Amino acid sequence: MQPKDITHPFSCSYSSNVAELLTRLNCSLAISTYQAGKLIFISPKNEEHLVQLPRTFQKPMGIAFDGERGKLGLACKSSVEIFQNSKDLADFYPKGPGKYDALFMPRVSYNTAAIDIHDLRFGKNGEIFGVNTLFSCVIQLDDQYNFTPYWSPEFITKITSEDRCHLNGMAMQDGLPKYVSMFNQGDTRQSWRENITETGTIIDVQSNEVLFDNLPMPHSPTIINGKLYVLLSATGQLMRLDPEKGTQEEVINLKGFVRGMGQIGEYLFIGLSKLRKNSSTFAHLKIADSANYCGIAIVHLPTGSHCGEIKYHSSVDEIYDIEVLPNMTRPNIINNQMPESKLGISIPDQTYWAQMNKDT
Repeated sequence: MQPKDITHPFSCSYSSNVAELLTRLNCSLAISTYQAGKLIFISPKNEEHLVQLPRTFQKPMGIAFDGERGKLGLACKSSVEIFQNSKDLADFYPKGPGKYDALFMPRVSYNTAAIDIHDLRFGKNGEIFGVNTLFSCVIQLDDQYNFTPYWSPEFITKITSEDRCHLNGMAMQDGLPKYVSMFNQGDTRQSWRENITETGTIIDVQSNEVLFDNLPMPHSPTIINGKLYVLLSATGQLMRLDPEKGTQEEVINLKGFVRGMGQIGEYLFIGLSKLRKNSSTFAHLKIADSANYCGIAIVHLPTGSHCGEIKYHSSVDEIYDIEVLPNMTRPNIINNQMPESKLGISIPDQTYWAQMNKDT
């Protein structure tokens, strides 16, 4: 399906089955694009059309979602923003009563400073874990410090702001960090830039064991049905890794710069970013010529088939993270800059929408 006007902001086209698939799966997608400064919700309007809802944030990257608690977290340039879903506030949203089936309201903001948080995840007891790329460690957030180091690779001799190994991804198991991805095992300032296509590493956080190395830019490690899946950004591959046997199996090669992966049922939603031709870091990659568009590839995991896609034609050139929002087909989110953020009030067992004062 082609967009009606590719000059319109966030114009995109998508396979004819995408809206039907999201409707059948009863879900929406949340994507972060730090390049455009947006968190975007993509939802099925019906079985033929999609609808987008972009919200402005400062350099949004990792997305965390806790469906059980109804929380959504977003790593931004110098903060982590926490939102709480309120179905009751959604039902009476002043700009569209009954229009949305979920409404994420801002509740807590953690002042982290600009530490370049990549992946973000909620723990089993509501803790917030993040990959602190600048300081080469996994962190936990609280109200005492900008961050508290939780784990760092054994080869990192000092937790300092030097982005030594480009630690970027984190997979959770039983509510705790289990596997992490990084571009190398260097211990000097930005050492990963020296050879980014042959030194990527996966480490078991709990044992400190290096499970895989010599990987081409691993991103977005994810545990699905007990198996570890990783995206190799430099080659466009989705890989299935077996940490116990040490084996690697290609599921599919999407022939683009892959980063960001969300899963529901048998389907994976994988982000594809357009490479910056003027980038000294990425321009020489083998996939540089084919990584010429930004979008979302849909992969049917049991068959390893590429079964649909969303392709952006304007505004969005890079995607960092993708999160699936189950049981939501028209969610909304309010950022701190919107007047509604001060008007929606939740207390135990009750919600209110305050009246906007026209004089303020």
